[in-house]
Amino acid sequence: MFSFLKDSAGVQDSPKLQAHAEKVFGLVRDSAVQLRATGGVVLSDATLGAIHIQKGVIDPHFVVVKEALLKTIKEVTGDKWSEEVNTAWEVAYDALANAIKKAMG
Repeated sequence: MFSFLKDSAGVQDSPKLQAHAEKVFGLVRDSAVQLRATGGVVLSDATLGAIHIQKGVIDPHFVVVKEALLKTIKEVTGDKWSEEVNTAWEVAYDALANAIKKAMG
């Protein structure tokens, strides 16, 4: 799924995977802010659609990343995790994913 990992010895310590995860987290956070302010998500990086096409991203990949993101946030937040928090992150991620898919056109 992540072509930049093909030559990596370990996924856990991959700087490229960590950088991608940080970018995804930031984009989802920004999407949440946009949703609250405007009710929609507009990509700040117009190249995201083309990059995802170039990398061969397909619909099931968005599901895997979403599950990993939610699991990670749940682990980090511990007892602060709730269904409300889960739903908020899901809605923000889904809005971002839909915007990227639309840009993939």
